[in-house]
Amino acid sequence: MSGSQSVYTTFTFLAFSSLAELEPVLFVVFLGIYLFTMGGNLIIISLIWVTPSLHTPMYFSLVSLSFLEMCYITSMVPQMLVHLLVETKTVSVGRCAAQIYIFAILGLTECGLLAAMAYDRFVAICYPLHYTLLMGPCVCLKLAAASWTTGVVVESTQITCLFSLPFWGTGKIHHFFGDIMPVVKLACVDTSHIETVMFAISELFIMTPCLLLLCPYLRILVTIVRIPPATDRRKAFSTCSSHILVVSLFYGAALFTYLQPKTAHAPETDKATAFMYTVVTPALNPIIYTLRNKEVKEAFQRVTQRNPLRQMA
Repeated sequence: MSGSQSVYTTFTFLAFSSLAELEPVLFVVFLGIYLFTMGGNLIIISLIWVTPSLHTPMYFSLVSLSFLEMCYITSMVPQMLVHLLVETKTVSVGRCAAQIYIFAILGLTECGLLAAMAYDRFVAICYPLHYTLLMGPCVCLKLAAASWTTGVVVESTQITCLFSLPFWGTGKIHHFFGDIMPVVKLACVDTSHIETVMFAISELFIMTPCLLLLCPYLRILVTIVRIPPATDRRKAFSTCSSHILVVSLFYGAALFTYLQPKTAHAPETDKATAFMYTVVTPALNPIIYTLRNKEVKEAFQRVTQRNPLRQMA
């Protein structure tokens, strides 16, 4: 090894190296997005918790998704904020590994939760008379447990294999967090085999939930078209439009990032798409699920219009 390329114990992130003058502005913007995301998801969880009429399978899934989004954005944005304030933007290899573990597990788990929410809407619209039987509390817990178990088992195995590789070189990553592919590029051995395995895993465990999403929604679309009154069709579609929008944002960016060939990866494009599904999508979810959900808006109005002094009297 040469003097400039040696085994290292830290990674240096270079995503904002060309934007040094804008770092204070970026810090304020990202801090605002982070606080908005955390506050919005906390409001959704609190509203569902205190509103008995929202204690249904659909809103159980929404609580699970909101909690996951809070963990998801927290796994990356606080470190990003620190790097915007300091000159040396480094993290230890162990800390980077922990971040990738959490980020990857939560990402795959979200794929499963979104598929479970699609199944919930499928049963509610296509089999409304059997909804309480097919989507009972036990079924909801099993779907959530399956999503988390798949995420933990699959991604723990994949990331452990990744960090079993030897790393050497400059240790510089052209990204704002430790994503999988930028770290793979730092390995000092032939990574074609592990890249093929990772691509296959991504294709299997991202595309499978995606297909599980598409099949119910195709059936839902057919069912909605057959509903005679136009008002009933709009009502049926409105119950799943929010979920379709969230799925489109999340899967659009994820599929573009992880299912494109290695030769198609460009640092600037990867950073932009990663920013979309790691920061923008979690921030938009509270807006989508409150502004486009009549029941959540009504629950929010009831809670905010309560008079604590009158209740005490």
